[in-house]
Amino acid sequence: MTLLIAGLIVFLGVHSIAIVAPGVRERARTGLGGGPWKALYAVVSLIGFVMIVEGFGLARQSSMVLYTPPPWLRHVTFLFMLPVFPLLFAAYLPGRIKTAMKHPMLVAVKCWAFGHLLANGLLADVLLFGGFLAWTVLDRISLKHRPQSLRTAPAGRFNDAIAVVLGLAVYGLFIAWAHLRLFGVSPLG
Repeated sequence: MTLLIAGLIVFLGVHSIAIVAPGVRERARTGLGGGPWKALYAVVSLIGFVMIVEGFGLARQSSMVLYTPPPWLRHVTFLFMLPVFPLLFAAYLPGRIKTAMKHPMLVAVKCWAFGHLLANGLLADVLLFGGFLAWTVLDRISLKHRPQSLRTAPAGRFNDAIAVVLGLAVYGLFIAWAHLRLFGVSPLG
């Protein structure tokens, strides 16, 4: 459990610099230079991510049950997960979806986290998915007070269609194969 918590602190911590101390982020970027700052940010994020993955795997083996969701909530989770991958693609493919959602990646993470909280009741699940859900809420609130700087593809007429088609294809791949292979759990039961 300690590795999971430490990974969440590292990963969400580095992603929270702009939320809690935007000036620090800008000073670090200016002092180090754009490239080195991005490299350091990526390395720390990757370390935190690996810690989360390893820690979550270990924590689930002996995690305390906080609640036992009814089986029908798995179907609700499928619905919450349906827009996740299209929204992730839409974050980088500007179109009507991105305009309507404003921050489609944060909406995707909220759907992912909330959906998984519905279907999983172990302490490790609540820490992981609840931590990400809380972070997305805080980040979305903070974005009202700070500029967004996400590099995207050029705006295009077909970007929404590309985001939806690719997103649904990845969703299907995850349900049918990847979730079991990557995480050891089949969403199909």
